[in-house]
Amino acid sequence: MKNKHIGQVIINTAAITEGVKTVATQINNDFDTAVIITVVPGGILYTADLARQLTIDICMDYISCPHTPGERNNQSTIVYHNNIDIEGQNVIIIDDAIESGGTMKRLVEYISKNYNPKSISVAVLFVKPGRIDIPVKQYYAYEMDNDDLLIGYGMPWENKYRNLPFVAKLEK
Repeated sequence: MKNKHIGQVIINTAAITEGVKTVATQINNDFDTAVIITVVPGGILYTADLARQLTIDICMDYISCPHTPGERNNQSTIVYHNNIDIEGQNVIIIDDAIESGGTMKRLVEYISKNYNPKSISVAVLFVKPGRIDIPVKQYYAYEMDNDDLLIGYGMPWENKYRNLPFVAKLEK
């Protein structure tokens, strides 16, 4: 795909595959069963790849909290229908990445306060530096060296590029 906004590839398709396996192995070692809650739409691709690598018993649900990439003060409405009873369950919230961490911290607090799970953890492909503290176990494969805006593999720019099978720098 040729586009002026797609810059240097940061995580190629092969590295994504390896990263998914790394996180799946960690989760498989730590749990026998869990409810995975996908942050939509960004976490859809990662969840699909990760769920196929999990050997534990899982139930799947989804949650939404729209935000602008890199935004540290997201106050948008959290939408969660609680299709699966998660009280007393191990819950893993899955998204593409933790950028600033503000949205993920809000989601963790929301689930914890309102649904009384046994445990909450987070699984993403990568995390960025300078993110805020999220006081739960985090599973990830890569830690970025800088805070470049990234697109692909679930991450958008102007609601496009989520479908790229790799992660690339955004060229504005």
